[in-house]
Amino acid sequence: MVSSLLEFTNQYQIEILVVDDDSQDGTADLVRKLARQDSRIKLIQRVGRSGLASAIKEGLIAAIYPFAIAMDSDGQHEPSSVLAAVQKLHEGAELVIGSRFLVNSEIRGLSNRRTNGSTLANQLARWSLNQNYDQLTDYMSGFMAMDLNRCLHLIRKVDVNGFKFLYELLAISKGKLKATEIPLRFQQRLHGDSKLDYAILWDFVVSLLHTASFHVLPRRAISFGLVGTSGVAVQLIMTSLLMTFGLSFQQAIPLAVVTAASSNYLVNNVLTFRDRRQHGQKLLQGLLKFLLVASLPSLANVGLATGFYTLIQANAVFAQLAGIIVVYIWNYAASSRFVWNTP
Repeated sequence: MVSSLLEFTNQYQIEILVVDDDSQDGTADLVRKLARQDSRIKLIQRVGRSGLASAIKEGLIAAIYPFAIAMDSDGQHEPSSVLAAVQKLHEGAELVIGSRFLVNSEIRGLSNRRTNGSTLANQLARWSLNQNYDQLTDYMSGFMAMDLNRCLHLIRKVDVNGFKFLYELLAISKGKLKATEIPLRFQQRLHGDSKLDYAILWDFVVSLLHTASFHVLPRRAISFGLVGTSGVAVQLIMTSLLMTFGLSFQQAIPLAVVTAASSNYLVNNVLTFRDRRQHGQKLLQGLLKFLLVASLPSLANVGLATGFYTLIQANAVFAQLAGIIVVYIWNYAASSRFVWNTP
């Protein structure tokens, strides 16, 4: 990849920034060796920081030339696409996207499941973004070229916890960028594995809701709320199950609340706060902290639900929802700070 990109030096002054998240596969050592031979090659080795979106953001901010291209290093993006993208920038485009879905594009090495998933994700992305970007076809592309004089202030605002860097950039630009596309010959990955998993899909759903809220609601709050919805289902099912076994509502609700809170903690640990995920003994300690933090609102949950059931309406579902709604904000704010140590 580096050798192919260096062949463009007869047309442009270039630098190649390789952003490496302290990987253990020898990448950093190889780049250092290449950089000693050619000063145009530079390494950004990050320790204690990780993630594709933040790597792209950090690389773009560090770039010294006005035009910058972000691309994968696994061979799926052809270096020849760089020249076509730069030509579009010279013609006045501010953002050029390498699309897998234009007429002249080619996709190799993607399963039907991945292709269909990308198509659905692009349809949802088009619905959520400014209509000025309706003509675009690939909002999930990892290949993008940009005029930093026009884009850098937006790049600095990109939420690196988002689903895809390009999607987040388009969302915060609110349709103001002159964006166009070039066909991409998407190649089969030479090395490494796909990063698409349940957590990535979760991030996409959160990103859609974050955009739909006009970025007013924090991403973590949205994720926490979605997890809380699953906790509601756990609590309702557990209460019903315990009452089926002969417990009264007043006896069942405390056990159901604790079960739902434990479920919320475990799911939030995997999804909402996975960058600070607890493991082993810390997982158990975190659960105890979470239950302690949630104890006061849980008591309020039990008290409100019991009072609603006894004094207002003997409806187990409505009674529990009344308690659940009251405690959401407290649980999010307190657990973020004291369990996962986030502001």
